Amino acid sequence: MTSGTLSQPSVPPVEAVSAERQRAKNRMLLRRGSIYTVALILAIWTLLPIWMITTMAFSKSANVYAFPKPFFPNPISTDTLNFFLNAEGILRSTLNSLLVAVLTLVISTIIAVPAGYAIARFLFPGRDLIRLGILAVRAFPIVVLAVPLAVVFINLGIFDNPFSLALMHAALTLPTTILVIASVFASVPVEFEEAAQVFGSHPLQAFWQVVLPLSIPGIAASAILTFVLSWNEVFAAILLTSQNRTLPAQILYSLDKSTDPFKFAAAFFMLIPSIVFIFFIRRYLFNLYGTFNK
Repeated sequence: MTSGTLSQPSVPPVEAVSAERQRAKNRMLLRRGSIYTVALILAIWTLLPIWMITTMAFSKSANVYAFPKPFFPNPISTDTLNFFLNAEGILRSTLNSLLVAVLTLVISTIIAVPAGYAIARFLFPGRDLIRLGILAVRAFPIVVLAVPLAVVFINLGIFDNPFSLALMHAALTLPTTILVIASVFASVPVEFEEAAQVFGSHPLQAFWQVVLPLSIPGIAASAILTFVLSWNEVFAAILLTSQNRTLPAQILYSLDKSTDPFKFAAAFFMLIPSIVFIFFIRRYLFNLYGTFNK
């Protein structure tokens, strides 16, 4: 009786394995290099105008008109900024913009937090319809809301008032803020609240001591969005103000008769509050990124 020999599986040579590993490594490096290249291009595309605006804002007026424009301010000067700040109505409109943006942030957050929590946690008839209705409001053109509100504010005697403009901005930002905060609350496991209630907390304490601290990164992100939208909004500010203009409305009003130093300084002042605001709450954004990637 002859016994057949078992066929041994063919083992690839060491050179083939090494070549395959090298090809896989090259593909990984190429993919990583492509990602870094795209990220670098996007960063340059975003930061270069900001750097140019900052350079021109801290340059002398003669350098602003120079061509090619310097990449660094030489010498560093505040003449352009002083010229802008001393222009008629700029300082007052800047204070109005800050006041309106902060009021909008407070009003929008106070309303959006309980609304977002209700949408995220409770099941009730028409919940999906309410969510679609909230989102549909954001699809309306600003003029649809601004013109009727202007008539209402005139009749109430609060036209051309920072508080009335903040109400308008809150109406514009609330749909986005509510949906963002609702998604943040939905990402917090409901078991955390149930565990807190098992240990003696009532629902309000469980929300205040457990859910809200975990949701602060998302609320901070929505606050950034609200502040920036209010700070940059110009159409409603033009319709609802005449004397107490915000900074975007004042700049737009005087843009056609302004010089290049005025325009660069105006762009710089429009950028600064948003950048500073993001800088102070950046750690909440990093925490939010970590929360969504768990």
